[in-house]
Amino acid sequence: MEAPKPGEKPLILHALTSIDFNDLHLNPVLWPIHAFGRDLFDIKWYSIAYIAGIVVGWMYLLRLLRAPGAPMGKRHVEDLVFYATIGIIVGGRVGYVLFYDPKLFLSLGFFTLWKGGMSFHGGVIGTTLGIILFARRHKLDWLRIHDYVACCAPFGLFFGRIANFVNGELWGKPTGTAWGIVFHGTGNDVARHPSQLYEAGLEGIVLFAILWFAFWRTKARYAPGKLVGLFITFYGLFRFIVEFFREPDSQFVGTIFDNRYLHVGQWLCVPMIAGGLYLVMTADKRRQRVTPIAGDDAVA
Repeated sequence: MEAPKPGEKPLILHALTSIDFNDLHLNPVLWPIHAFGRDLFDIKWYSIAYIAGIVVGWMYLLRLLRAPGAPMGKRHVEDLVFYATIGIIVGGRVGYVLFYDPKLFLSLGFFTLWKGGMSFHGGVIGTTLGIILFARRHKLDWLRIHDYVACCAPFGLFFGRIANFVNGELWGKPTGTAWGIVFHGTGNDVARHPSQLYEAGLEGIVLFAILWFAFWRTKARYAPGKLVGLFITFYGLFRFIVEFFREPDSQFVGTIFDNRYLHVGQWLCVPMIAGGLYLVMTADKRRQRVTPIAGDDAVA
């Protein structure tokens, strides 16, 4: 730990006046399942976060489809949710193993989803592939569908980051701020940035507000790729910024991905931001007369 500057309190002293995570009485396990005198399995908040994100996103998607110019009908939604869910799970897991823990490819640990380890960047790729397969099956425009799905994604991001906080994981770097939280098990009991909550606010609430405005107050939904471009651009920017306040993943400590440099998450955000900006800047060129699958008359 670095020595404090003259007149500055050591971070360890800030821990005495900051919030102790244990005092919040948060438990990663929502409901332990017992039967026949044995512990069978636990229902965890992280699992509930995934389910809540999918269900709330599903409901919001139905609301979006009531607006003029929808790229598909309500009859397609259940099939889309199935494809997207598989993409989230498979892509998220493959992405985590590929980007963060490649040795799991060589063991059964790859399949132990209940032990955690999901990558958002992998989930985006998996979801995109799922949407493309779904659209080809139904002969729909996959990019316009992706625009609508992107508007629903912030719900899952918000719930997921709150679950990270409840689990007491992915904590931030030491801080002397008044809102620092002492997460035990970090190696030293100092107050840290609650970076999970920063991400919940930016990736969940702020990103939702941006996409809500673009969808309901502009004609962005008629320019294929603009909404999903806004999503990945702003997500990339928010994630890139918050990573400066977050501890690097333990397996990368001492490497070029340590906190002295950019984190793995930041490197992965660079192509996201570039790709998102490209989609936004070229979206108007893809705009054409939209004949809705469900809704009012065609909108130019």
